Formats: sequence, C-alpha cells, structure tokens
Amino acid sequence: MRSGVIAQKVGMTRIFTDAGEHIPVTVLKVDNCQVVAHRTIDKNGYVAVQLGVGRAKPQNTTRAMRGHFAVAKVEPKRKLAEFRVEEDGLIPVGAELTVDHFVVGQFVDVTGTSTGKGFAGGMKRHNFGGLRATHGVSVSHRSIGSTGGRQDPGKTFKNKKMPGHMGVETVTTQNLKVVLTDVERGLIAVEGAVPGTKGGWIIVADAVKRALPAEAPKPGKFRLPGEAEAPAADVAPAAEAATEETV
Repeated sequence: MRSGVIAQKVGMTRIFTDAGEHIPVTVLKVDNCQVVAHRTIDKNGYVAVQLGVGRAKPQNTTRAMRGHFAVAKVEPKRKLAEFRVEEDGLIPVGAELTVDHFVVGQFVDVTGTSTGKGFAGGMKRHNFGGLRATHGVSVSHRSIGSTGGRQDPGKTFKNKKMPGHMGVETVTTQNLKVVLTDVERGLIAVEGAVPGTKGGWIIVADAVKRALPAEAPKPGKFRLPGEAEAPAADVAPAAEAATEETV
C-alpha cells in the first residue's frame, strides 16, 4: 500500500491522441502537498501518513493545530488527510509529494465531495420512473407514489428513498486512468469525470481493484525540504575555490 495525494480540481478538457481520437480528462493540481505526521502501531495502533495541502492563515488556525504543524516544521495547511500504508511505506515528515508519484497508464481511485443540488424530488434524486402520463393520473406525474402500507406495516421504514437534499456527499470514483502528468506545473490528467466542483479538494490514491504498475515508485515520489536548493549551495564553495586559485 502506498500513500495517495491531495489535489485540487481545476476542470475538464480533452486530449487528442496520435490517431485523432479525443480523450475527455479532468485536470487535478497538486501544490505543496507535504507529509505532516506519521501514525505508528506503537502510538496509534495503525500505520499511516498524514498529508496536508494548501496554505491556511495562522490567525485562522487553532493553537493546537499550530503546534501540530510546528512539530512537523511545515506551514499551516487547509486540508488534511490520512493514507494507510505499510511500515516500509512511510515517507519522511516534511517531504513534498510530486505528481510523478503516479505513472501514466495506471489506474487510480478519486474521492471528492459531490456538487450540491439543493432539494430534489425522487425522480432526480433516486432515478424514480414517476407515475403514468395518462389514465387517471393528474398533476402528480413526478410524485414518488406510495411510501408505506396502512394497517400493515403501518409505518414508513427508515432509509426509504424519498425527496430531500441532494449532493454534498463523499463520492469515490474507481479505476480512472492517468493520462498525463506534468511535474513542472504539478498537474495530473485522469480520464473521465471526477466528483466535486472546480477548486474542490480531491483525494487521489492507487486503485484497489487494479494491480500497481511495476514502474510505480515505492514508497513514493517526493522531494525533501531544501532538496532543490542543495545543488546551488554546493556550487558556491567550488566557485569561490576556483577564484582563489586564479588569484
């Protein structure tokens, strides 16, 4: 088991293949997705990594959470999520996951909050067929019909599908193929639609019903803090030494 990532939904577009066919894709952006904490067997009873993404204002963050982020030496995050992993799959705290954590062609499961629809009737909310269009039915063509018996059972059972609030629910879409990854811009393009609105937070993880490709990095693809600046720091002393030799 590998860790997933927290992304933000950008929107939908399409990608053309060499054969001229177009593939509808959803673009997800991964920006500053860092490991905030570890969950271990000894302390928590299970093994997982906690990821955080987005920047939150310190004044809008509780004191307890500010201390939590301070221990990890990361900025306060807007969104947190945990991913169960194996003991050898823990990623160092403070590391930033990159989009090449996933490889092109692999399948992923995405989880998001569905778009709110407000109050909806039974036909829209539960795909009911409605009543007949003729033969005695008047005005109530889109009603749901009977909701329970009279003397027996004499009540409406719990969880009966009825009109009500639709949307704003956690929805998981499985087996979406990764079509494109752009490391420089932090973008992942997955085939098909992803639940949620533009700008919503999306959890992307390896598909549980598909085998992980052999080329997928383990425990993952990440960048440690200050890793990008390290080469530049090494070049500076070498340049100074060369100048002293020339003088």
